[in-house]
Amino acid sequence: MAVRPTVPDVEFVGKELAAASPDLLGSMVKAFAEALMGAEVDGICGAEYGEISSERTNRRNGYRTREWDTRAGTIDLSIPKLRQGSYFPEWLLTRRRRAEQALISVVATSYLLGVSTRRV
Repeated sequence: MAVRPTVPDVEFVGKELAAASPDLLGSMVKAFAEALMGAEVDGICGAEYGEISSERTNRRNGYRTREWDTRAGTIDLSIPKLRQGSYFPEWLLTRRRRAEQALISVVATSYLLGVSTRRV
């Protein structure tokens, strides 16, 4: 009896990911982009969301929605707002298409390697 590998070949998973519905890739890109924005805002604020710290310099103040047109479809992002000042991710600007391409390739590679969304 032949032993089946627990991790499928990268080429096989790549073909499956390419054939998958855009909703799967879109939801993965949305989760990754929102996690990235959350990490940036945590750095600006000086503390993580919900963390009590004397080093905190700013606080979050809800979210605003923005549609982001990608090759995976239109993604509704929740962009964090700050109480003092403003935050808008520079990599989200429309003139920077390379950032969107790089983000999709990072998410796809992470999926292929079996990295969990929490680790990403």
